[in-house]
Amino acid sequence: MNFSPQSRVWIYQADRKLTDAEVATIQPELDKFTAGWTAHNNQLKAKGEIRYNRFFVLIVDESQAGASGCSIDKSVHFMQQVQQHLGVNLFDRFNLAYRDGEEVLSLPRHGFEDKLKDGSINKETIVYNNLVQNLTELETKWEVPFKDSWHIQLFRDLVNA
Repeated sequence: MNFSPQSRVWIYQADRKLTDAEVATIQPELDKFTAGWTAHNNQLKAKGEIRYNRFFVLIVDESQAGASGCSIDKSVHFMQQVQQHLGVNLFDRFNLAYRDGEEVLSLPRHGFEDKLKDGSINKETIVYNNLVQNLTELETKWEVPFKDSWHIQLFRDLVNA
């Protein structure tokens, strides 16, 4: 399926890396959910992806039917079920993800601050902006250097100019 660049995106980040077995178990459930996802009885053109065994990405192309409040509630409820099934936290917005070599890691805010203070995370470290709104932003503004992300605003005092 081709999706419009303006397709809406929601990202849920797990607080730990999922095993390959967990991904293999949950991806069919994600596919089943997006295949049956509706808004006001209209089928949504949607898909779900799991990236880096850590990020759940839901995409809805609203060019044929828009996501409604009820349909968004359905997706949140589904993700709550996934969270419970996997024993992970998918709703902690201050669990911050970053790249360390080939690994994608995450830390709570205070742990992220500690890594900034000791220089393990710096202005060039790739971080993940899970606030992206559409497919274009997912492709261009999701994986970005710390200096180009919203994170810099939050931690400005800890970063050298």
